[in-house]
Amino acid sequence: MSAPTMGGLSAAVAVLASLMARFPDLPAVDVHVSTVYPDQLELSAHSGLAAFEAWREALGIDPWSVVHGVQSGGTTRRLNARTVFTGVRLCLVGYSEIASPVAGLGVAS
Repeated sequence: MSAPTMGGLSAAVAVLASLMARFPDLPAVDVHVSTVYPDQLELSAHSGLAAFEAWREALGIDPWSVVHGVQSGGTTRRLNARTVFTGVRLCLVGYSEIASPVAGLGVAS
């Protein structure tokens, strides 16, 4: 198995550049590109779910396909959505603080 190269990440980086050009007014999100999954781009919104929702809508992701979870002992809500955008897997993740922890929930991984 050969070592990953920067060229191997070009599809994900090209999709990121395309998203920036198509949606310059959407909220900024954290971006993750990995040599482990070179055909995947992850966008993470950590400042509430409004940014997640704006991106979900812009990307045309069906709201019924969003997966909801709770983590950090019930103090953080997590939304996950996946789509394919110009041949690259795109993962959209949103985090939001839960004002009152959900009783009886442990830490989710």
